[in-house]
Amino acid sequence: MLRSFLLFLVFVFSLSLAHHIIGAGATFPYFLYLEWAKAYREETGKEVVYRAIGSGEGIKQIEAGLVDFGASDEPLDPQTLKKKGLAQFPTAMGGVVIAYNLPVKDLKLSTEALCLIFLGKVRYWDDPLIKRDNPDVDLPHVKITVIRRSDSSGTTWIFINFLSKACPEWKRKVGYGKRVKWPVGRGAKGNKGVADHVRSQRGAIGYVEYTYAVLNGLNVALIENREGRFVKPSVETFQEAGKKVRWDLKNHFSESLTWLHGEDTYPIVGATFVILSTKAPKDKIKEVIRFFNWAFEKGDSIAERLHYVPLPKELKEKVREYWRLHGWL
Repeated sequence: MLRSFLLFLVFVFSLSLAHHIIGAGATFPYFLYLEWAKAYREETGKEVVYRAIGSGEGIKQIEAGLVDFGASDEPLDPQTLKKKGLAQFPTAMGGVVIAYNLPVKDLKLSTEALCLIFLGKVRYWDDPLIKRDNPDVDLPHVKITVIRRSDSSGTTWIFINFLSKACPEWKRKVGYGKRVKWPVGRGAKGNKGVADHVRSQRGAIGYVEYTYAVLNGLNVALIENREGRFVKPSVETFQEAGKKVRWDLKNHFSESLTWLHGEDTYPIVGATFVILSTKAPKDKIKEVIRFFNWAFEKGDSIAERLHYVPLPKELKEKVREYWRLHGWL
């Protein structure tokens, strides 16, 4: 009898798992997926669990079949996707902002200043290069403490993909990826870790996803864009980048959104991507697709409330076309 009861419990547990979708990866979309999952559960009764463990770990877990979807802020290139039997699509956009701890609002940072700060060559806040673009600001002689990610990070990829395009010296000396050999700075884990460090130390500077800066009440800089204008990060200036990018289904949406043209375009914008294993059971993949299709239909207001940028209607249709090509919709 005990054995039968245990088998029954296993059966019930397996049924419950069938109604769960498990995802893991980038910290960038954590708040968005959390709120989408909550609303989806209230409407459908189906559970979506998402763990923010970093883009690199999320990709490892979907490759190993440990989750139903991975998440990364770095789009994988078509060759890697084909080799590993993966597919990807964007779910939302957002900006990576430069947060700093000074009693100064709307600080302007040129691409040159930003590059040299993260190379360790500009070390104090009253450096002439920073003062040049902030002539009316009383900048203190305070040491700049660079805070950057210690983990494999899609947010890092977005930020230094921008630096590599905007700053030839950075590209030559450091390059870009989810993890690099940093010339300077103190490491912190996740967007939350960087935000916490910046908030707690006077003179600190770091890069975080916009939502984390807003939720932590951090000052954020206006960044020089490709047209030489200083642009404040906002949903509107992030959307300008979304209008300029040209995503292609054949390339699995792998084109980046950094350093794009446009007078009002914020230069450090990225998308967050869901990574799927094409080797996974089709029924489970379809469960994942149902969730994100629901989010495309009903989740825009949630995204906007959390300061993410919903995909435009035309791009959502491209993603649905991508799903149909794989037989998932």
